[in-house]
Amino acid sequence: MLIKRGRYSFLIRPLLVISDLSILLILARIFFQPILGYSFFIFIGLAWLISAYITDFYEVYRFTKIVRLFSLLTKQAFYFSALLFAYFGVLRITEFALDTIVLFLTVLISIIGAVKIIIYYALKQYRYKLGGNNRRIVVVGSHASTKQLMQFFNKRKDLGYRVIKEFNKSKLDTLEELFVFMNAREVDEIYCSIEDLNDDEVNQVMKFCNKKRCGLKFIPNEKRIYSKRLHTDFYEYLPVLSIPEVSLNKSINRMVKRIFDIIFSILVIVLVLSWLIPVLYILVKMESSGPFLYKHRRNGINYKEFTCYKIRSLRYHSSEHEDQVQKNDKRVTKIGRFLRKTSIDELPQFFNVLLGDMSVVGPRPHMPRYTEEYAKRIDKYNFIFRHAVKPGLTGLAQIKGYRGEIINKEDIINRVKYDIFYIENWSLLLDLKIIFETFINLIRGQEKAY
Repeated sequence: MLIKRGRYSFLIRPLLVISDLSILLILARIFFQPILGYSFFIFIGLAWLISAYITDFYEVYRFTKIVRLFSLLTKQAFYFSALLFAYFGVLRITEFALDTIVLFLTVLISIIGAVKIIIYYALKQYRYKLGGNNRRIVVVGSHASTKQLMQFFNKRKDLGYRVIKEFNKSKLDTLEELFVFMNAREVDEIYCSIEDLNDDEVNQVMKFCNKKRCGLKFIPNEKRIYSKRLHTDFYEYLPVLSIPEVSLNKSINRMVKRIFDIIFSILVIVLVLSWLIPVLYILVKMESSGPFLYKHRRNGINYKEFTCYKIRSLRYHSSEHEDQVQKNDKRVTKIGRFLRKTSIDELPQFFNVLLGDMSVVGPRPHMPRYTEEYAKRIDKYNFIFRHAVKPGLTGLAQIKGYRGEIINKEDIINRVKYDIFYIENWSLLLDLKIIFETFINLIRGQEKAY
């Protein structure tokens, strides 16, 4: 899930990336500018970012140890050096002596490493002496491991964990008191002793934290709670478990997907909608009165509501805002039936993509009313998990036939199943595959496209 990161903490990582790239390009200009052109500078910038993605170079947290920093620097130096030497080898650039290249790499890693370490310790001092960059947390539990964690937070002020409330689970009849408190206060993370919560309570807390975009971590006591879906961090010797962010929510992947969405939506708007919308406007207005576009509210990322656009395919009256369209629905106009069969009525949602409310590919958004209804019918964490990413104009569930009307419980279960698979296995190639199969389905037609 996409978690909020304090007031300004989210700026630290982008600023570090910009700082490192600036140092890289300045040094490259000093060492290589007389001979190599701009293509080289573009390459080394991309090579640095690719190496950082492989090594998780910027995945440094307040509880990360200094040894981990040196390990990341070593890995980053290795991968970046390999790409740099490959560049010189493939293009057969022999103007620079080996000593020059090694000196460039040594100075580069030394300066970037020094900056990284200085910022690392500066933040520690800022938290310890000035009380800034704090993470506001709530601790739930009464087990021995909970007390150990509290001792850790009290001892390591430099890490900036500020406990604003501790709930003794044995004194809580229900979790309602916890939820009321968290609704009234700004909370960044909640730590729960897994041994003090039953399965149903764990599920309740997970759902609540997803809605609040609050980080959730577990304090383990039994080996049974270790699983591949849980990521383990060590606060000194104490293990703390958390639900890892899926691949799609990593910073670099969100950036790649957003760039793709912008380029793809602009191409569709300019090359297709610029001439298609005027034609469809005339056809829709000729058959029935009412607005050309149908605007409705849908749930997006983290349940945030947004206005979704469609070309109106029903006769204009109030009931079109209430009920799902069914097979042979009499409300559908003649031109509307064609629009829905070909999914052309969905094309204005490329404007939603451009605005950032949606993505080209992702779980299809539901109206708030149906979101609540489906959540009750499924009552599973997975249904909430699908709202951790932006909704899509098309998706894996849609190309597999689970689009449109929900007739029975299996329809929504399978839709969510494919949505979860997409989120956990996202790649740009998967997006392209889904877009291609969506286009094929538009030509071939789908059973539930009505």
